[in-house]
Amino acid sequence: MTARPEGLSAYIAVTAAYWAFMLTDGALRMLVLLHFHTLGFTPVQLAYLFVLYEIAGMVTNLSAGWIAARFGLTSTLYAGLGLQVLALIALAQLDPAWTVALSVAYVMVVQGASGVAKDLAKMSSKSAVKLLAPTGDGGLFRWVAALTGSKNAIKGLGFLLGAALLAGIGFTGAVWAMAGVLALILVVVALAMPPGLPTGRKGAKFSEVFSKSANVNWLSAARVFLFGARDVWFVVGIPVYFYSVLSDGSEAGNRAAFFMIGTFMAGWIILYGAVQASAPRLMRAASRPEGDLIRAARGWALALLVVPVALTAVALLAGGPQTWLTVTLIAGLLAFGAIFAVNSALHSYLILAFTQAERVTMDVGFYYMANAGGRLLGTVLSGLTYQAGGLPLMLGTASAMIAASALASGRLDATQGSETPT
Repeated sequence: MTARPEGLSAYIAVTAAYWAFMLTDGALRMLVLLHFHTLGFTPVQLAYLFVLYEIAGMVTNLSAGWIAARFGLTSTLYAGLGLQVLALIALAQLDPAWTVALSVAYVMVVQGASGVAKDLAKMSSKSAVKLLAPTGDGGLFRWVAALTGSKNAIKGLGFLLGAALLAGIGFTGAVWAMAGVLALILVVVALAMPPGLPTGRKGAKFSEVFSKSANVNWLSAARVFLFGARDVWFVVGIPVYFYSVLSDGSEAGNRAAFFMIGTFMAGWIILYGAVQASAPRLMRAASRPEGDLIRAARGWALALLVVPVALTAVALLAGGPQTWLTVTLIAGLLAFGAIFAVNSALHSYLILAFTQAERVTMDVGFYYMANAGGRLLGTVLSGLTYQAGGLPLMLGTASAMIAASALASGRLDATQGSETPT
């Protein structure tokens, strides 16, 4: 069955808004990480810059599901885009003369606002797919994979854009440029958004955000550890390691390192997004019963576990930065990205399959609260483990978290029915 024309138009508008947001989100993360690393911040201090971002994401996702159910999905989508514009403008006011402590505190607050903005936009976009996707022949899996995969490809371009802008026009100029472009896109999307998304219901209660579905809760637990395992190396450790082996300390060397790190991070996210978008075809979702896909979650988590375990062994054997270690890390992390993408796409489909249409924003908000919790855990551990034990401890921690995700995925009940997508 195909989607109604108005549903397709709304899906396109939501996707365009989400793309615009994630481009600036990826660029901002790379700008902040590289800019403050060159100012001499330690890995732990760099991790602190993103802590409030993830805490804000947890709180936002828990409440945004209720807000969207009460006031409508378009209101939360526009609020997310608008708040990101304000966060970028605030970040442009950062004064280089401030002390390290004041700079860290200020950036943490601004990043917290950006975290609220991101999760308002994400929850709105993902919930809209449940309501707009066509029924039959794996339509829900295809649409959510297309939205999520394309979003991650766009975010990957944002990483590259952030590194390029930092090297080209500097930190402040880059932030102002992104704020202006995103404000323009917000206006265009608001004017072009067709009807088709729910406007909310007055009787929605906040207590409804806590799911009574065992499958939703176990999937959320698996999500915590899956994304914690990624961010434990992605947020601080690997970028700082690459900078240490790529930069010679000169201004030209720093710029070259920026571009190379940005290119790798962008390439990783783009690969992740491409595989994610292809996940329904790779898993033959259109011809498989839902129970098979539920059971597959544990198998894919175990397949992912192999990669960080192997990389941990390699890092222990190397004993420190070496060319062959760096090459092995790049290859291994790309393999991690491909398998991680299938895990992530499968999770994103299952949360929509498990929920019911009347409480989709509640369950999606709860699930992405778990996602933000995993990112928070990974972010904190990224700086701590890399500073305390280097690559081996960081990668070993990622391995333990994936093992925990596989255990939670194994508790999903493949016999428990879900609502047929509408």
